[in-house]
Amino acid sequence: MIVPIGFSFAGYNAGIKAVRRDMALIVSDVPCVGAGCFTTNKTRAAAVEDAAARMPMRGARAIVVNSGNANALTGPRGAIDVAHVHNAFARELGVAPDSVFSASTGVIGVPLPVSKLVEAAGPMRALLTPKIESAAEAILTTDTRVKLSSRVVRIGDHNVTIAAFAKGSGMIAPSLATMLAFILTDAVIEPKPLQAILSAACDATFNNLTVDNDMSTNDAVFALANGLARNPEIRENSAEYCAFLDAMTSICTDLAKAIAEDGEGATKFVEVTVKGAESLEMARDLAKSIAGSSLVKAAIFGADPNWGRIMSTVGARAATNRYPLDVSRCSVEIQAATVFKGGLPVPIEGTGLRAKMREPQISVGVDLGEGAYEATAWGCDLSYDYVKINADYTSLTAASPDGTVTKDDRLTNYSPSFKRTLLVEALSYIERFKGMRAVVKNASIAGQKESLRASFATDVDLLQSAGLVPTVVEDEAELGATADSIAIALKAHKLIYLVDAPGFTEEGELVSEMRAATLREKLGGGALQGAMAQVGTNVLRAIDGGVASVHIIDGRMPHGLIAELFTDTGVGTLITK
Repeated sequence: MIVPIGFSFAGYNAGIKAVRRDMALIVSDVPCVGAGCFTTNKTRAAAVEDAAARMPMRGARAIVVNSGNANALTGPRGAIDVAHVHNAFARELGVAPDSVFSASTGVIGVPLPVSKLVEAAGPMRALLTPKIESAAEAILTTDTRVKLSSRVVRIGDHNVTIAAFAKGSGMIAPSLATMLAFILTDAVIEPKPLQAILSAACDATFNNLTVDNDMSTNDAVFALANGLARNPEIRENSAEYCAFLDAMTSICTDLAKAIAEDGEGATKFVEVTVKGAESLEMARDLAKSIAGSSLVKAAIFGADPNWGRIMSTVGARAATNRYPLDVSRCSVEIQAATVFKGGLPVPIEGTGLRAKMREPQISVGVDLGEGAYEATAWGCDLSYDYVKINADYTSLTAASPDGTVTKDDRLTNYSPSFKRTLLVEALSYIERFKGMRAVVKNASIAGQKESLRASFATDVDLLQSAGLVPTVVEDEAELGATADSIAIALKAHKLIYLVDAPGFTEEGELVSEMRAATLREKLGGGALQGAMAQVGTNVLRAIDGGVASVHIIDGRMPHGLIAELFTDTGVGTLITK
């Protein structure tokens, strides 16, 4: 991760959360030009009110961020607490209080544990480092991963660096998308053009992002420019201005997509493009409406190519905002397959499209045929886990008198019978698997995100704890042997393949169980192609060599290994002799 000259960072556990870092600090060696974009919510947090009143400006030196507590709707005390935090960090850093800004994220309506934040000033100053990752981790709430991006852009004869990090997972809605983002650069630029660039970049990216159409109280995007790159000043309407805007927009696009991918409970990232609109406003509004539709999102979760829900959303929004719409000119594509055109559905090979909709990234395209404008919005599907995360958020969150926030996941206690069934099911497999050897081949781990690699490692560790004896195969070429031959040589009971597919499918639907004879027929008849045909061949070789069962699992699914082995229905395909 490239970081601009003159910025340092710290992440720290101040005790707002019982575990994990909960405070971040960004400091510039010299005064910065600052700009900001903030939530339009009428109940916004105290830190947002303070920053919005002072941006854009000159002389910014530091931003203090806390997670776990939003400091929103806490009355007059909220603003007083913000001032206390600014004063404490200003004293510790040796800068003016009005050069310090803050941002908060977390539970609404709980007073800020200001003493914890104030006491953290000294330790955080001591922890300052040019490495940005600790600060990026400290701002997370329901996020599952850090979100980082950087670019280098040439301005005159100088390289200018832009680096950014963000948080966001739930309560994500346009104007401004619910999130915190911090964009830092060593560029020489004045407040007005920096603000214009930031506003334009946010408008094209974060304002086209939605997870659940719920706007938070704490959205804030900050940009700080300290000028240490010594480039020629970036002036409005210049070529350098355009290059800097493109780089900033590219970074914000990265972060917006990362937030959509990490949406609460999300299993699929969704990109919606609307073109042929008579205005940019129309294109953006319709794209966001489709990406935010609960019915569309639920259909995508279920791998249902329901173009009717997409067109219904377009029609409803067009009626509300009086957009011109001639259905006979419209067309809809899902995963690059045309499903609606000229006012009529297009006959498609539905099973193949369903299989494509099980992919982790889904594209939706709508052409209105009305004009030349186009826009893209990002979102995610709507899964059962989103409800679990949000169903009882406040009653599961407890704030102690000293401000420590803890969570009690009491939702799992709502149905004792459900818990009992799940435990009996899992424990029966643990007993059955004790002492069994399993060879695990992760065919897609090289290109996976760090979070998926981590969940895979956790699953392997849990398998061992449950009594299974796992052998992991990553690089067959290096070993000079294939996973199936290794399984045969080790007399393994199971061979498990993690692949970039749900498993073996039939007419677009996942086949949970399959006999080896059926698989042999599919291979002989050409029903399996490409990589999955090779996997099928390897599966049969393993079974013919004495391996009792083979599992094919989607390696793009977190904890798929555990879900497949320790539940009755599983999540992939089980092949037996």
